Amino acid sequence: MTALKPLIAIDLGTSNSLVGVFENGQSRLIDNAYGTKLTPSAIAMDEQGQILIGQAALELRSTGQDVLTSFKRLMGTSKLLKLGRKEFSAVELSALILQSLKQDAEQALQVEVEEAVITVPAYFNDIQRQATISAAELAGLKVSRLINEPTAAALAYGLGQSEDSCFLIFDLGGGTFDVSIVELFDGVIEVRASAGDNFLGGDDFILLIMKQFWMKYASEFGSAENTIPYDIEVALKAKAQHCLHTLTKEASTELVFKWKEQEYRFNVTQENLAKWAEPLLLKLRRPLERALRDSRIQPQQVDQVIMVGGATRIPLVRKLVTKLFGRFPSTSIQPDEAIVRGACIQAGLKAKDESLKEVVLTDVCPFSLGIAVGADSQFSPILERNIVIPASKVNSYTAREKGQREIVVDIYQGEHRLCRENISLGSLTVPLPANDEHLSIDVRFSYNPNGILDVDVFVPATNEKFQKVVVNHQSVMSAEQIELARQQLQSLKIHPRDNLTNKSLLLRAERLFRERTGDLRLHIGERTEHFNQVLNQQDERQIREARQYFEAFLNEVEDITLFEDY
Repeated sequence: MTALKPLIAIDLGTSNSLVGVFENGQSRLIDNAYGTKLTPSAIAMDEQGQILIGQAALELRSTGQDVLTSFKRLMGTSKLLKLGRKEFSAVELSALILQSLKQDAEQALQVEVEEAVITVPAYFNDIQRQATISAAELAGLKVSRLINEPTAAALAYGLGQSEDSCFLIFDLGGGTFDVSIVELFDGVIEVRASAGDNFLGGDDFILLIMKQFWMKYASEFGSAENTIPYDIEVALKAKAQHCLHTLTKEASTELVFKWKEQEYRFNVTQENLAKWAEPLLLKLRRPLERALRDSRIQPQQVDQVIMVGGATRIPLVRKLVTKLFGRFPSTSIQPDEAIVRGACIQAGLKAKDESLKEVVLTDVCPFSLGIAVGADSQFSPILERNIVIPASKVNSYTAREKGQREIVVDIYQGEHRLCRENISLGSLTVPLPANDEHLSIDVRFSYNPNGILDVDVFVPATNEKFQKVVVNHQSVMSAEQIELARQQLQSLKIHPRDNLTNKSLLLRAERLFRERTGDLRLHIGERTEHFNQVLNQQDERQIREARQYFEAFLNEVEDITLFEDY
């Protein structure tokens, strides 16, 4: 390997993740071990205790085994998820995905990779952003820059455009929703406003289908209508996801769920899904309206609506956007790829690539940051939402009582008048000198482009300064915790990257064997046994040829399955 170490770009997604690099004046997306650009953000453990990452992990869902997905929604929390006999935090699971993407990049570039630009939802709070940085450190990556997902998409679309324009980025992924209003003028790409929802995405539409199926069949499984047993839930989610994908192209489909020799069929139409999803569509409207209001831009002033994220393929979502803005949205860049392509451009900017020397990007802080004041802990904003970053502002506050010996600065993020309805980011205790006066303090908030908040407090009476980089110690890891977790992750048996494609095909064949019957089932078994025999010979040329034929055969079987599901 050469000494030159590139700066890679990673879209760490709820459902899928991607990695790329900026080279030769353009974004280049990197294939994973399976030969595809999308890496499912999924982790499982096989019968040998080896960790499977990506597509191979997803193949285990139909067995009812533990397959961990959507853990991005838990970033910044202390919740643990079980895999085999071990428990993992969302930070550790995300680190495994990042580590896999890092290996893919190193394999493609033939250079060791140490640094990355990583995307995060615009509405990720400071704790979630710190958790993302911790995950990267666990994976052996230094974070050069965290970039908001819709901002990255804006870079991907704005690069190369010469005309002044205003466009709206509608970013609906697997687990999060972001919207940004962006203006392009005189070569500057300026984010005017951002809004979003960290718990709204394609997963919620999948859960709708699962819920409706369960309401119909719960009694036949001997369970309550509102509780799906975990082993059934894992397998049912895979079927519901396939159902939702089919509805992006077809008016109706049938969910066929097999469990313990029983088969259950459930018809789903786009019309039914639209009725079930009315509350979700209402939740999509609110961030849109907030972003437009904050940017002081009317819907008719938006020149272009750009949809990114895999869940924007859902027809009823596109219909909603078309209706609200009176025009068809743009999808000139692959919805799944727009964010990582923009992150690649940001990596190019950080690396001072000559082809990008005239590109200027400004971003905003998408939420208000402030402290608690008064006996009833009212929220006093210091940095208002959608202020251009980096930003720094100072407010003065006075002690409530004479002779007060300390002030506790409680730091919050949110928009509610009362702090208890906002998100606590931490606190800083500031001592005061003995004095009979109502002493004051100056509180400065500084918010950098990575979305990290610095709090500085100055006490004029003593000229003392106190500082805090806001970290929630329950959910963000210390240097010692990161080192311990890194050692634990290194002790895991992770399935070799070079064999992942073969493993995925074998797991896929096992799934299809369980799903099919009759002669086709026997045929699948024979082909699987033959492929295993070729693998045991350890001849790379023969394995490549056999893999090509085996995959083509499984694709044919999958097509038969899909046809019968329609």
